[in-house]
Amino acid sequence: MSQIAFLGAVELGLVFAFVAIGVYIAFRILDFPDLTVDGSFPLGAAVAAVLILSGWNAWAATGAAMLAGGAAGLVTAFLNVRFRILNLLASILTMIALFSVNLRVMGRPNVALINQETMLTPFYGLGLPDYYVRPLFVGVLALVVLLLVWRFLASDLGLAMRATGANPRMARAQGVKTSVHIYLGMALSNALVALGGSLFAQTNGFADVTSGVGTIVVGLAAVIVGETLFRSRLILLALVGCVLGSVLYRLAIQLALSSDVLGLQASDLNLVTAVLVAAALVLPRLRRGRAAA
Repeated sequence: MSQIAFLGAVELGLVFAFVAIGVYIAFRILDFPDLTVDGSFPLGAAVAAVLILSGWNAWAATGAAMLAGGAAGLVTAFLNVRFRILNLLASILTMIALFSVNLRVMGRPNVALINQETMLTPFYGLGLPDYYVRPLFVGVLALVVLLLVWRFLASDLGLAMRATGANPRMARAQGVKTSVHIYLGMALSNALVALGGSLFAQTNGFADVTSGVGTIVVGLAAVIVGETLFRSRLILLALVGCVLGSVLYRLAIQLALSSDVLGLQASDLNLVTAVLVAAALVLPRLRRGRAAA
């Protein structure tokens, strides 16, 4: 694997770290299986790209993309809380609708951001090559988001949200408004996923309506790899595991596709993804089985 390929994999892993943190909030904190992310990821990319092309400041465009992603999460939560639609089905309905919404937002299947001012543009003239600037910038942003989410989940509001996911009946008995925390958690989760989509568009120079296909698998894989690395109930370590799991996952894929021995091609990406996710799920079970024996 070349240095540029390595840094590219790290960069992409850090971009999807925001997705992993969002998926962690939905699946592990709220116990809410959410497929909305397959739609909110390209939604974030689409909103940011269109607004940047319209002359918006890139940071403001990214903030608007996060708001759009949060709104998508609220729709899923509304279908589940208000109309009692099964959480998985509610998220699928929102995901399907978002495909058309994303097409409406962009007006066409893809939008190019070449030669446009992005969040990274001010950092390109500091003397470092571009392939160093992108992973460093995304890495610092991921660290900031990780710390903010950790502090939120450690607050009283965050503890109430964790109680909602762990035992909603007990939480309601303690006076916690579980429906409010489902709304809040789903909005936060999909806002982070949309942030990842916005960064994906700005680092790669385009937004595409199909860029969200398989996003939930990537996010889950990162969470599972992180939980395998850090077997701890501490929220901070779990969030660090999400980030490191995302990076390691992308590095594993890049290594597999770059290996001449395996003979894999770029078209085998979905196969490699499925194998890696299956391995991440099976290996901990095998290890526990051996320990029990």
